[in-house]
Amino acid sequence: MLVHGTENQYVLFKHLYNIKTWILVFFLVRLIGITNPPLEVAHSWRQTTVTMVARNFFETDNSIFYPRIDIGGEKTGITGMEFPALNYLIYLISCVFGYAHWYGRLINLFVSSIGIWFFYKLLRNFYDEKLSFYSSAILLFSVWFNYSRKIMPDTFSVSLVIIGLHFCVQYLYNKHTWWHLAGYFVFALMGSLAKLPAGYLLILVPLFMYQNKTKTRALYLIFGSTAVVMMLCALYYYYWVPYLSRTFEFQHFFMGKSLFNGFIETVQNLDLVTEKFYLEALQIIGFVTFLLGIALAIKKSERRLLIPFLILFASFLIVIFKAGFVFYHHSYYIIPFAPAMALVAGYLISEIKQPKLALFILCLIVTENLLNKWNDYQIYPKDLKIETLEHEMNKYTKPTDLVLINSGNVPTPMYFAHRKGWVKSNGFISIKENIEELKRRGLKAIVILKKTFGEDIKLDYPILGDSEWYCIYKI
Repeated sequence: MLVHGTENQYVLFKHLYNIKTWILVFFLVRLIGITNPPLEVAHSWRQTTVTMVARNFFETDNSIFYPRIDIGGEKTGITGMEFPALNYLIYLISCVFGYAHWYGRLINLFVSSIGIWFFYKLLRNFYDEKLSFYSSAILLFSVWFNYSRKIMPDTFSVSLVIIGLHFCVQYLYNKHTWWHLAGYFVFALMGSLAKLPAGYLLILVPLFMYQNKTKTRALYLIFGSTAVVMMLCALYYYYWVPYLSRTFEFQHFFMGKSLFNGFIETVQNLDLVTEKFYLEALQIIGFVTFLLGIALAIKKSERRLLIPFLILFASFLIVIFKAGFVFYHHSYYIIPFAPAMALVAGYLISEIKQPKLALFILCLIVTENLLNKWNDYQIYPKDLKIETLEHEMNKYTKPTDLVLINSGNVPTPMYFAHRKGWVKSNGFISIKENIEELKRRGLKAIVILKKTFGEDIKLDYPILGDSEWYCIYKI
């Protein structure tokens, strides 16, 4: 495409500049360790809240509107949370093959890889092939690279919304078929429900509608579909989620702060906020490329790039302010904005006239991202010991016994114990009155983790089992 030479060279470069090749190759690369337990260095706690819900669908109750986790003590564990689309897909596959947590990794990797392809296709409606390729390749190796194989709904949800936007554009500009409209509605709805911040990308729909000068009926139908998506999301998150938390008396889901409080927290911690953009999103080289892309677009008055970017940036500020403290303490909150940054960075590279230099810069971005992210694919041997917790618990307690684990706010050990109960700090556990209260509520055993997810503490209760890694007390 960009290089002339022998036929073999042409074929090589044809594949090199084909985004499908990159998607396929790095889909296969990320299959390495796909069956690993959710015990990575980062966000094992977040992944196990997803797997808890999926396993409870499989073992307890498969009603998608009543998700439940295992750390609600004597309560049912039913609580308001993100719409469990990913969790339910894990459950559906488990119905065929039996339950396994790693189905969530594979589902997310598959959907997120397709999301990159549809991102490329979406861009091709407005930009040339070079810009679309470079932007999609940068997004593939952005914060997307790691989170697309975690058992988390972040890249999963954004991918669904991107797929929906592609169908929206196809319906408005090209084919006007009912199934394009249905595709937009279903994917936009599922993506926005699966993770509400992903829905901010729908702010582009009015821009698509404004640019379409052909069919009034198509505009009305897209507008109506978008309104229904927003209404259903609002109904779920602002009625159903609070209803579940209130009715079943267990609060789990973070519903955001007031915009004012979130704004104050953001302004007071701008260094941590900006770190999510220049470290987490694209890494340093990618971020510099993004900034230069902004500067070049302004210089050349690239309205076709600047207008959608500024719309997305202004809308994403609302996401940041609603999250406040949570945004700059969790790297995955930047994921919905990564496509906008990748677009601008890809624009800069596409404007470079020398193909080899453009490819070199892309390779620098890819290399930096891979080097800084590959450690997240490793699991420390000491963390793997938690996998044996269920086996040890089965020696001394029944699966229905309520247990207390000293992992603070981290639910991961409870998932691997395959029990229900409470997770608390050593400070809470050391107070006898607290244990007596939990005993009245059905507590049967305490697990003290010594090295992984907790620190050793001696208790004055009969010991059921003791090892280098944890001690189990009878209550």
